[in-house]
Amino acid sequence: MTTAQFDCQYCMASLLGKYVLKDDNPYCVTGYDRIFSNYCEECKEPIESDSKELCYRGHHWHEGCFNYAKCNQPLVEKPFAAKDECMLCSEYSSNECSSKCFHCKKTIMPGSRKTKFKGNYWHETCLVCEHCRQPIGTKPLISTEGSNYCVPCFEMVFAHYCSFCKKVITSGGIMFCDQPWHKECFLCSGCRKELCEEEFMSRDDYPFCLDCYNHLYAKKCATCTKPIIGLRDTKFICFQDCQWHSECFNCGKCSVTLVGKGFLTHNKEIFCHKCGSGVDTDM
Repeated sequence: MTTAQFDCQYCMASLLGKYVLKDDNPYCVTGYDRIFSNYCEECKEPIESDSKELCYRGHHWHEGCFNYAKCNQPLVEKPFAAKDECMLCSEYSSNECSSKCFHCKKTIMPGSRKTKFKGNYWHETCLVCEHCRQPIGTKPLISTEGSNYCVPCFEMVFAHYCSFCKKVITSGGIMFCDQPWHKECFLCSGCRKELCEEEFMSRDDYPFCLDCYNHLYAKKCATCTKPIIGLRDTKFICFQDCQWHSECFNCGKCSVTLVGKGFLTHNKEIFCHKCGSGVDTDM
């Protein structure tokens, strides 16, 4: 080997002393550092060949510069997390980046069991039934007045039972004759269609849709023979055994309205005094 073979490939200085071999080529320490050294992310200085270098996701640090971004404590050989290219200790990362429990307001540590309810996160041990105090976990729950209950406790403490099917009403429902009903159980006693979104009439504490009630029970107008339904402030007139819609209570001859006026009757027809004066009528 000739003397030239021990010259630095960068500055051509003699390498009789300490040198670094790179790809079978010798370099003096200064030359090697200038060509090949990585720069520290923290101090921006080159990491020299005789320094300990730490690397994470393509970034490099001096050992003494690899510290937590917030508290500046050494990070070497300790757990850490990276956020926005900053190094954070596990405690700070958990406090700042992890979800907070809606109940106790404490951090839900990574890896611990949690439950999401109404858009909020809970420790699994914090989401408990208000009555039995047992964790609800992934079981069904019912929330009322700001408190959460498992289904058995809710049924025991709060629930009403449907007057028809005798099963618990967990939400919604309607009242009829001071009794609770599921909406889907509140049916016409005649045709059995649902009445929760319908106008209805009752007879002897039984609900009926308008069609069934009209067919079974409604009085018929003596003039138009259509049923008289007592809805929406309907006005009608009764005389003896006959009933009329107010708009049908007219003179049988001249058709003038007789509502609020005197009238005469003959063979179940009604007349104003003028038209009925020549007819054998009853008062």
